[in-house]
Amino acid sequence: MYLTALLLLCGCYLAIDARWRLALFSATPGRALAVLAAGLAFFLAWDLTGIAADVFWHGADDVSVGLFLAPELPVEELVFLWFLCHQTLVYVEGLPRLTAWVRARRAGRGEGATAS
Repeated sequence: MYLTALLLLCGCYLAIDARWRLALFSATPGRALAVLAAGLAFFLAWDLTGIAADVFWHGADDVSVGLFLAPELPVEELVFLWFLCHQTLVYVEGLPRLTAWVRARRAGRGEGATAS
């Protein structure tokens, strides 16, 4: 169930990315893939370090599929890390566009209007 929810959310962010051509669907998808790979590698190393130090562990639950990439590292974690990195990249690439759009709309209201 958790993996399904993660995949659904990943699909939503891929749709947002594709619609506004923010990262993976931009003119420089290689750059976005490199950033995603670096983020994924960093957080995976973080998780593996935490697992080795016995700080992170996978508790028994009914929502995981039960597939592990390594001891205490469920497949859902890799999908979650991808989601986290892609979501952040969409926000970072989308914020300047959103800010410019808001400023353009405010500027288009007329010279006598005040922004609130």
